[in-house]
Amino acid sequence: MTVRRIELAKEDEKAKSASTEAKVEEESKGADKQAKATSQDEKNNQKDSAKDSKQATLDPAEIEKITAERDELSDKYIRAQAEIVNMRRRNEKEQASILKYDGQKLAKAILPALDNLERALTVEAEHSEQLLKGVEMVQKDLLKALKENDIAEIEADGQKFDPNLHQAVQTVPADDDHPADTVVKVFQKGYILKDRVLRPAMVVVAQ
Repeated sequence: MTVRRIELAKEDEKAKSASTEAKVEEESKGADKQAKATSQDEKNNQKDSAKDSKQATLDPAEIEKITAERDELSDKYIRAQAEIVNMRRRNEKEQASILKYDGQKLAKAILPALDNLERALTVEAEHSEQLLKGVEMVQKDLLKALKENDIAEIEADGQKFDPNLHQAVQTVPADDDHPADTVVKVFQKGYILKDRVLRPAMVVVAQ
């Protein structure tokens, strides 16, 4: 009986010893983990300190140079953006101008024919009533075509001379009926497309 008690006491002692060793080992592992974590934190702190130290040791002249380069790049970027906007606006304006004056070339080609018709209408000839009527119809159709394309005759006879609309080919003395700088006679009619002069009127001006 006594021997059995001794054996039980030894087993209990071994169990206590094993439990103590396991506890010590677990505490040792925890200490190792904490030590590693502390070591990593110290390394990170050292890196941050080195980085801060490097930034703190930048030369003022170098900082000023970097700032100047940054400002220059920023200015170039802003200028480039502004140039792109200006190019887009110029392109849109040119396109609008092309559309606005689309019929200019055709209109200029028609004008000489209209001049010839008007000259024919001023000629009196025998047995020419039918021809005269036909020419009048052509003239009417041409004038209609011009009007539909926003082309109008420039008013000149009796108007104040305007160098933007009239071309003086001759001058005559002014009188009561024709004050100075007024159009006395129209040699050739002028035409305008919207706000663009296709051809100025050729006129005689009182001086």
